[in-house]
Amino acid sequence: MTAKRVATTPGADPRDRLAEAIPRLRAFGISLTRDVTLADDLVQQTILKAWSNIDKFDPATNLDAWLFTILRNSYYSTLRKTRREVQDSEGTFAASLSEKPAHDSRLAMRDFQRAFDRLSPEHREVLILIGASGFSCEEAAETMGVAVGTVKSRASRARKRLAELLQLEEGETMFGDGDGAMQAVVLRSPAAAH
Repeated sequence: MTAKRVATTPGADPRDRLAEAIPRLRAFGISLTRDVTLADDLVQQTILKAWSNIDKFDPATNLDAWLFTILRNSYYSTLRKTRREVQDSEGTFAASLSEKPAHDSRLAMRDFQRAFDRLSPEHREVLILIGASGFSCEEAAETMGVAVGTVKSRASRARKRLAELLQLEEGETMFGDGDGAMQAVVLRSPAAAH
């Protein structure tokens, strides 16, 4: 899965493209929060903030990157406000929200989700941005507010840790030909991201 980039026609209102970004924002929100309800709230906040601050958006830039930055900043602001809440670091709550797998691909997906949930928020974020969403390292760095080298380093460490958690041998894939998005998260190298 790659981030959809829509060419901006001169004079076009970027507000007309906000609805197209909702599924990608929701997936990114869920990857950060591990909570569908909170992710939906973040997406709603993001769209409202984008709508009311559309004059600050440069139409010559990537709308998805701008929206992902708003969502990410909203998430971390919310996180700072709720430091006293209990973390779901073992994934007990998140696991209770998932459906039990009925066949091999669902088992692989469950294993992947469990391993992915054990990654740090920074590692989940970078894998979603440059792996699953197709952002370049430069775009991800801008969205995350860090240096490009930091993005590459985090992505490398995140992939290595995810492969360890999944007990994958070098070059081995757990998804076969079935799920390109998950393979992108695990296998796509930062240098290959555009």
